[in-house]
Amino acid sequence: MPTPTKGRRMGGSAAHQQHMLANLATALFEHGKITTTEARARRLRPVAERLITFAKRGDLHSRRQVLTVVTDKTVVKTLFDDIGPGYATRQGGYTRITKIGPRKGDNAPMAVIELITEATEAKSQRRRARRPVPAGRPAVTTAAVPEETTAEEPAAEDAAMAAGEPQADAEQADAEQADGE
Repeated sequence: MPTPTKGRRMGGSAAHQQHMLANLATALFEHGKITTTEARARRLRPVAERLITFAKRGDLHSRRQVLTVVTDKTVVKTLFDDIGPGYATRQGGYTRITKIGPRKGDNAPMAVIELITEATEAKSQRRRARRPVPAGRPAVTTAAVPEETTAEEPAAEDAAMAAGEPQADAEQADAEQADGE
């Protein structure tokens, strides 16, 4: 038995799981929607969306990669000719899973997985806005023009900072001189 992948395997071996997902993907592309258990639908979604992404590319290498999973050539032809180009403007999210309640025989949770057919608008790539400057920090300027100070107090503060004295120590020294007089 081959080494199974990590995670749940839906019973059976890893090879059985791969064949089951390939058959589910084939049925999904052939019929547009299928009814299965929730666990199988959740495991099928990334496989189906990856295959649709290959179909959107449309080149020969992508077709051969899809043929390793979906062995029915007529389904691969419909995938590349109809389904893939239909999602040209969509950037993922090609399938929808809808829960439909428990199965009558064994009470297993059931779901319908279907290909989304609604058209989407092509959204432009949004650039992330720059973060605002925090209130305590001065804004970084790109101009290399030095600012001139007109009052004596800012010049004294700058001189104290250049000498290595913190602002609080300079104010404390001024307060001690006032108390001594």
